Amino acid sequence: MAPRRQSRRTIDAASLETEIARLGDLDLRALRLRWQSVTGRSVHVHLPKHLLFAMLAYRIQADAFGDLDAGMVQILKAAVGLGGSAAITKLTDKLDQRNQELAPGAILAREWNGRDHRVMVLADGFAFEGKTYESLSKVALAITGTKWNGPRFFGLRTAAGSAGPYDIAW
Repeated sequence: MAPRRQSRRTIDAASLETEIARLGDLDLRALRLRWQSVTGRSVHVHLPKHLLFAMLAYRIQADAFGDLDAGMVQILKAAVGLGGSAAITKLTDKLDQRNQELAPGAILAREWNGRDHRVMVLADGFAFEGKTYESLSKVALAITGTKWNGPRFFGLRTAAGSAGPYDIAW
C-alpha cells in the first residue's frame, strides 16, 4: 500500500471545480487511471463508475484543502455500526464539547438578574470587571454569589454535559 500524500496542492476553487467537472466526462477505464495517478494505488475492479467518481472528487478536494481530522474519522468509523441518528448525535456532541476551546480574546456574555455580564477569555484565565479569575466557575460565583459550574452557567454545556448554545463574540 502506497503512503498517503500529506502535502496540499495550491489550487483555487474555480480550477478545482473545473478539474472535478472533467472527471464526469471520463469513462470507467480513464477514472481508474486517474485514481491510480492521484492515490498511487489501484482501484478495486468491481467499483462502479459513480462511486469511483465520488471518491476521486473527494480525494482531489482533500488534497487541495485538507482532509478530515482524526476526531471526525473516529466518529465516522463508530457511526458505521450504529443504526439511528440519535446515537450518531451523541458521538458528535462529544466531539463538539472537546472542540470547545475558547480562544484568548473571546467574549462570553450572560444575562443574570436583568443585568448583562461580559467575560473576556485570557490566555491564563478570565477577565471580569477589572479582575482576573482562574476559572469560569469563579466568575459565576462573583456574578451570582453562589457556586455554579462555570461552563454551564455561560451556556457552554447543558445539564447533561453535552455542548450547548452559547454566546461568544470573536
